[in-house]
Amino acid sequence: MKHIRVTRTFTRGIAEAEAFVYEKEELTAAKYQINGEAEISENIELFEKAVEAVSKDLSVLAEDSAIFAGHLSIANDIALKEMVIGKIKDEKQNVELAVENTIEELSAMMAGIDDAYMQERAVDIKDVGARFMAALQGKDFAGLDHIQKEVIIIADDLTPSDTSSMNFDYVKGFITERGGVTSHVSIIARSLGLPALVGAGTILDNVETGDQILFDAGSGDIYINPDQQTRDNLLAKSKADAELKAQIEAKMDLPATTEDGKTLKVYANVGSAEEIKQAMKYKIDGVGLFRTEFLFMDNTDFPSEDEQFNAYKDAVEALRGELIIRTLDIGGDKALPYFEFDVEENPFLGWRAVRMCLEKADIFKTQLKALLRAAVYGPIKIMIPMIISVNEVNQVRELVEECKTELAAADIEYADDVPVGIMIETPAAVMMADALAEVVDFFSIGTNDLTQYVLAVDRGNERIEHLYNSYNPAVLRAINQVIKAANNAGIEVGMCGEFASDANITEVLLGFGMDEYSMAASETPLIKEKIRNLNYAKAQELADKVLACSTTEEVYQLLGIEK
Repeated sequence: MKHIRVTRTFTRGIAEAEAFVYEKEELTAAKYQINGEAEISENIELFEKAVEAVSKDLSVLAEDSAIFAGHLSIANDIALKEMVIGKIKDEKQNVELAVENTIEELSAMMAGIDDAYMQERAVDIKDVGARFMAALQGKDFAGLDHIQKEVIIIADDLTPSDTSSMNFDYVKGFITERGGVTSHVSIIARSLGLPALVGAGTILDNVETGDQILFDAGSGDIYINPDQQTRDNLLAKSKADAELKAQIEAKMDLPATTEDGKTLKVYANVGSAEEIKQAMKYKIDGVGLFRTEFLFMDNTDFPSEDEQFNAYKDAVEALRGELIIRTLDIGGDKALPYFEFDVEENPFLGWRAVRMCLEKADIFKTQLKALLRAAVYGPIKIMIPMIISVNEVNQVRELVEECKTELAAADIEYADDVPVGIMIETPAAVMMADALAEVVDFFSIGTNDLTQYVLAVDRGNERIEHLYNSYNPAVLRAINQVIKAANNAGIEVGMCGEFASDANITEVLLGFGMDEYSMAASETPLIKEKIRNLNYAKAQELADKVLACSTTEEVYQLLGIEK
C-alpha cells in the first residue's frame, strides 16, 4: 500500500475504485507562413468554418450546462475572432498557428491574474482552442465517453470537454495534479457530489491504470492498493459522512441562526447571472461577491452603460435577494485586449482596481450609472476593491453623486439609496478600518489578498507557498481588528475570501463578530449547519483564546486542526 496526502482540499467524500490514468493527445499547429490574398482568404474561411462547427457542438452542450454556455460565448467572442483574423492577415500566420497563438495569449492573460477564479478561465479558453484545433485538423474531439466500468479518473487536469460525454454512473471520483477551488474538476465534482482532489502534485508518477485507489477528499489522503483495515476504516467513515450530508441538505432552506439566537447571512460568490441560477438550488441568502471583470474581458471595447445595466439587472432579478457587486478590479495584472496597460515591475501593487478607476473616471462612471439603474430592480450594493484611504472613498462617493445628477438630468430611472462599501484587502485598510467604517456602508474582507499582503507572501511562488496561511495570528488579528471597527460603527461586515468557507474557522469568525460569510455556493449548506450548532457567547470566548495565540501551530492546536 502506498499513501499520499494532498495538503489543500476543496471537496468532500470518500471514493474507491480502479484507477484510470487519462493522457490525452495534444494537438499542435503546423508552423508555416502564408502568402498572397488567395491564401489569406482561404485561411480565414477555414477559421470561420471551424468556428461554425465548434459553435454547433457547443450549442447542444450549452443547453444543459452553464460551463458550456460560457465556452460557446468564448468560441463566438468578437475579440478572439479579430485576433485570429489579424494574425492571418497582418502576420501571415496559417490558420492553425493563428488560433494557437491567439489562444495562448488570451489564456496567459487570464492565468496571470491574481484571482483563482479568473485564472481558471484560462483553462476554458484553452479548451475551446483545442476544439478549434481538432476541427481544423479534421479530428474527433476525444473525451472520456469510452469508460464502461467504475473508475477513479487520474489526470494532469480535466477540462469541461474532457468530461462532456462521460458516463458519470461509472466515475466515482477525480484526482488531478493541477487545479484549484474554482477549477472545472472542483466545480463539476461539487455539483455532482463526487469526491475530488485537485493539485495532487506528482500523482501521475505514483499511479498506473488498474491500481486500486481509495481516497478521502476531505482529509486529502490517497491510498494506492490499500490494505483491508484501511478500507474498512474509510468505508465506515464514508457511510457516516453520507448520512450527515443528507441531513444537512435537508435543512438548506433554514436560516443560519446560532443556538442562542444570532442570525448570520450565508452568501455565494459568483461571476454571472447564469451562475446565480445554478447557486439558487443551494438556497443561498444572497450574493456576497459578484465579479464584473468578465464583462470587460469578454469584449472588444469597454462595455457600454446599457450592456452593463442589462447584465446587472439580469443578475439581481435571477437572485431575488441581496446582490453585492464588486466594481472593476483590473489593472497591470489583468490586461484587456483593447486597452494597453503600462508594464509594471509589481502589478499587484500597481495601477489597478480603484486606482485605475479613479483616473479613468469616464469608464468608472459608466459602470456606476449601470449599477444605480440596475438597483431599481432589486437590492444591489456597490463594493469597491483595493481601497487604502478615506480620500479614495470620498472620491468614489463624489463620482456616485455625479452619476445620480447626470441620470436625473437625462430622466433615467435609478435607485437613490444604493449602499456603497469596500473590500478590506490591504494592510492600510486594516489600520484605517475605524476611519473607513465612518464613511462607508459595509465592509467585506477579501482574505485571499489580505493574507498575501499582511504576510508579504506571493501565494503564486511555490518556494514560499507554505508561508501563505490565513491561520497566521497576524492575519487573524487583522481580521478581528476590521470586524471590531465595523461593529463599533454599526455597519455590516462580511468575508468573501476563500477562508469564509473553511468550517474550522467559522466559530472564530462568529466570535469576532462577523455578520456575513460568502463562498462557493456548494459550500453554503455546510457552513449554515455549522452556524446552527454554535453558541455566540461561547464563540466569543474561543475567539479571545485564538487572539492570544502567537503562532500558527498554537491556533491549529486550539482549534483541533491536524496539519
